Amino acid sequence: MPERIKTLQNWLQTELNIPEPQLVAITNDASFRRYFRVVVNGVEHIVMDAPPDKEDCQPFVNISQCLATSGLNVPKILASDLTQGFLLLTDLGSELYLPNLTKEQADYLYKDALKALVTMQVKTSSNNLPTYNYNLLCNEMNLFTDWLVKQHLNLSLSETQQVELATCFEILIESALSQPQVFVHRDYHSRNLMIVPKNNPGIIDFQDAVIGPITYDLVSLLRDCYISWPQKQLHGWLEYYYILIYQNNMLKSINKDNFLRWFDLMGIQRHLKASGIFARLYHRDGKSGYLKDIPRTLNYIVEVSAKYPELKYLHKLVSEQVLPKFLSFKPDLK
Repeated sequence: MPERIKTLQNWLQTELNIPEPQLVAITNDASFRRYFRVVVNGVEHIVMDAPPDKEDCQPFVNISQCLATSGLNVPKILASDLTQGFLLLTDLGSELYLPNLTKEQADYLYKDALKALVTMQVKTSSNNLPTYNYNLLCNEMNLFTDWLVKQHLNLSLSETQQVELATCFEILIESALSQPQVFVHRDYHSRNLMIVPKNNPGIIDFQDAVIGPITYDLVSLLRDCYISWPQKQLHGWLEYYYILIYQNNMLKSINKDNFLRWFDLMGIQRHLKASGIFARLYHRDGKSGYLKDIPRTLNYIVEVSAKYPELKYLHKLVSEQVLPKFLSFKPDLK
């Protein structure tokens, strides 16, 4: 048995009086965190294991309290040892949004998630959160260049191409920073939303929250890297959100065309970041499962950038070089 598991079991047994705790692994997280299910007095709970040399539990604790105060459904923290990186949480169940987004259920599930998103943006305190600033936005897009373009595909960009790409990045950053800045979950999508009987959805994986652009979480949800929808459905949900947020006085001076441009450009920024992260997970962490999500993520960039002449170079790079080479490249899976 790995030493880390022994330490976790010892914490549950000695500090929380759980006799012979039986840990059942339930996720393979994209970070260094791991999650287990454990039965306490006949009730299932979740244990988070976040090695303190790689992860910090304090943001999870702080943000969960803020979200709960807003009336959102998040795991309650029942016990913690931040020094060792252990948390005992209430269990929101095992019904993720992603496999349940069927033709019959998608509309009401998305509308629940959109209502919760508006609550998060309007009511949740963002005090003391880091800001989604220029450097962070730029560094995220550099993941696309460093890990997907260079590392994974071995593509070299000339100095002229690098300048053109940087110009596109600047356009995306300017759009993001010009938006109303609100509480941003940062991974508000179908793998981090749970179907629960009351106060749906259950919301998890919020520890990286920041103050950032109002369309960021909306893009995460509606242009999800793990599932895509026809434009007609997507625009119906966009309209639903726009009405909700407008009624809460968040977009009174912004017309719908400006809002949709924000949404589109924010999506391109996020999908550049995501495609780079998926490649990094493969090369750095030996996690190949996310490679299959890269074509969908790149196709979003191709589809949306085609609408904006100022992003002509990015559109050409992804549609003519990055995506074709990725589809033809068959790496040895780790």
